[in-house]
Amino acid sequence: MELLALVALALLVVGVVGSVVPLLPGALCSLGGVYLYWWVSGYTVPGPVVLVGLTLLGVVALVVDYFSGPIAARAGGASLATTAIAAVVGFALFFVAGPFGILLGIAGTVFAIEFYRNDDVDASLRTAAYATVGVLASSAVQLVLTAAMLAVMLVVVYL
Repeated sequence: MELLALVALALLVVGVVGSVVPLLPGALCSLGGVYLYWWVSGYTVPGPVVLVGLTLLGVVALVVDYFSGPIAARAGGASLATTAIAAVVGFALFFVAGPFGILLGIAGTVFAIEFYRNDDVDASLRTAAYATVGVLASSAVQLVLTAAMLAVMLVVVYL
């Protein structure tokens, strides 16, 4: 059982790393680590209040991960179709250019489609900037949330 406790803590560390590394599900790894440790401890550590708090942090991190980019693009004026196409292009470019490919794919696609739609360079640049900032902000927020989950678990386990 001690090996599983170490695996649970390792999942929490992987969760922090995954919050900034594309295609690594940081929030899911963090939640998995919390619940694996809870199971290994016989459902005693963390306690119910802390478990609910950590679960809420993990769910917020998941929502931020999957919805902040599209929300930011929509706030900048991008259509749903533009947002969906940009997500697909960003995902595909990840395999060509890594994390930079995601940003380039999203920004470039949003700009190109929005420029095609409205023939306005400034508006298209603004919309692309919103989408790109949303993706970057998403990673920052996820990093803070998953790091907080790891810190709370370390305090609960070792103090």
